Amino acid sequence: MAGLLDLRSIALAALCAALVPAIVLGRGVESPPEPEVLPVTEPGSASLASDGASAARAPRPDRAAPVASYTLTARLDETAHSVHGEGTLVWRNTSQTSTAELYLHLYLNAFENAQTLFNRSSFTRARSGRAPRRWGKITLSRLVARELGGLDLLSSLEPHTPGDPLDATDRRLPLPRPIAPGESLTLELEWEAVLPDIVERTGVARDFHFVGQWFPKVARLEADGTWAHFPFHPHAEFYADFGDYDVTLDVPDGMVVGATGRRVSESVEGGRRRLRQRADSVHDFAWTAWGAFERREARVGSVDVHLLYPPGNTLNAERTLAALRFSLPFFEARYGTYPYPDLTVVHPPVFAASAGGMEYPTLITTGGPWHQPLWSRATELVTIHELGHQWFYGLIATHEPRWPFLDEGLNSYAETLASEALFGPTSASDLAGLALSATALHRAGMLLGAHDGPLARPAAEFVDFAELGGLVYSRTALVFRTLGNVYGRDRLERAFRSYAQRFRFGHPTPDDLLQTLEEELGSDAVENARGALFEGHGVNYSVRDVRSVRRRDAVAVTPPDLAGSGGAPAAAPPGRFDSRVVVHREGELRLPVQIELTTAGGECIEYSWDGGGRDEIILHTGAHPVTAVRVDPDDAILIDESLLDNAWRAERPAPLASWDRALFAFQLLLAGLAP
Repeated sequence: MAGLLDLRSIALAALCAALVPAIVLGRGVESPPEPEVLPVTEPGSASLASDGASAARAPRPDRAAPVASYTLTARLDETAHSVHGEGTLVWRNTSQTSTAELYLHLYLNAFENAQTLFNRSSFTRARSGRAPRRWGKITLSRLVARELGGLDLLSSLEPHTPGDPLDATDRRLPLPRPIAPGESLTLELEWEAVLPDIVERTGVARDFHFVGQWFPKVARLEADGTWAHFPFHPHAEFYADFGDYDVTLDVPDGMVVGATGRRVSESVEGGRRRLRQRADSVHDFAWTAWGAFERREARVGSVDVHLLYPPGNTLNAERTLAALRFSLPFFEARYGTYPYPDLTVVHPPVFAASAGGMEYPTLITTGGPWHQPLWSRATELVTIHELGHQWFYGLIATHEPRWPFLDEGLNSYAETLASEALFGPTSASDLAGLALSATALHRAGMLLGAHDGPLARPAAEFVDFAELGGLVYSRTALVFRTLGNVYGRDRLERAFRSYAQRFRFGHPTPDDLLQTLEEELGSDAVENARGALFEGHGVNYSVRDVRSVRRRDAVAVTPPDLAGSGGAPAAAPPGRFDSRVVVHREGELRLPVQIELTTAGGECIEYSWDGGGRDEIILHTGAHPVTAVRVDPDDAILIDESLLDNAWRAERPAPLASWDRALFAFQLLLAGLAP
């Protein structure tokens, strides 16, 4: 889900760039080499082993084994803003042990009243900061188990979330007998879903309906027999098993509908429209209905794209399609083929803007006002971000409430690659030729919104969405961009490609990701990744001391150079200078870094430091003193805590000195926010 980007932040950053044209806020990503175009591995074929990897890769499946499959019918009451649903759930025990219970997620109960976990705190409320003015809920009226003799289990369903009597989004269902490994259970369901005001993921605004998390959804049983069940927290999203969905939607004839999957039939009778949607190998189903939608159809590769947007948003529709035409093949080349025949993209009306920026399998929502300025890339960035979720959420399907960085963080990293490959340094905005990149926005988000602490922790443990956004979205993206800059962008891209294809439909864990990274980047990179993700470790490089003295002796010892060659007595010609530079490292991450020295004679000397130890002492002897030092001149270390101390410059002669110092300080201040 996109939650970090708005036009105000883009405008503010672009205004800062306009005030000092000497600085480019996109530095560090300016005209980056586009990652190699990796060949797409077709479904069912063996994914390519990376260079130097010894283990053979297993064939990548073209579909998931169904675990939780639904056949449903949903009738929308446009006046009551409710959905009457009925149908069946076929669930299979794929764990290694028997289970005598199920857990059902009834997510709409998060909006039942002001005391639910989702609503009870003003400080952890939804990402938009809004609370619904109209409540919603889901009420089960039928829950029958076919394989258990047609037993009605409704009275056995526990009334509330375990340990939380004020919340009813996570309900335990005891079973009269255990379900063995490999055994299936069919539940007959009937329920009424009342939609709340739109907060983010679902709801109603005027006559616009976005219907997500609307049906009883079985939790995921892990391989070891433990249930991954959880209440609906405002910071968290979802985690579920794959299955095949066959859903019939019944809406008023005048409504335009977009939904997960492919439309297999459509008919009109008695003023009602019935549409049947099929979606295989997905783990959720969402849909929207609104009478004023305009529709655009496009073909991107082998995918039929269905774009629904409000009247008057033609320009945004064109920008959305342009972003999709680039980013869909871009993501396919890196993370595997998009295996579904359809993609529905919904641009909500302005009065339902909170429905924008959300992902579901084969359906995403984007956003942006019709009057969005041409210099802003907000619509494109949201579209690219949500499309990336088709991999980092949809196909890989990690436990997002437990490890949100595997979902939002990795996807934010992928988003920056795609947007900067498409737009270069103007991937966030291009105001009067002044560039602002998506990476620069994440840098600002990391510094302005984050607090200290690990990135790899459950969504519910973040104190607010500002902290979650700054760490999970922005800092995680920059950690991986930094690893690529330091250890090799191509190597990191191969690691992500291997991860995405190896664990396609696989529900991987953080250990799976780290193991894949180690195969490509090595143990040092993974040690830094683990420290940044799990320990909250950081790094800050600074220029601690610079001194230059004129040599007056006739004979001197040449100091050892960086390669470690020994010094030897040498005659010191007149005018020679000894310079010493001390660069300091704070924080526990030990990232290799470049150091650039400039002398009064214009000579530029580059040094490499492996980041070991707390201080690196550089000795230089030459005809001119060192007059400038820059640590990390290419801005490779995007998670450096402060760039204000990365550079040092000697005084310049008056009258230029005062102006030069002021300009230099202002440049460093801006660079500290966005390299």
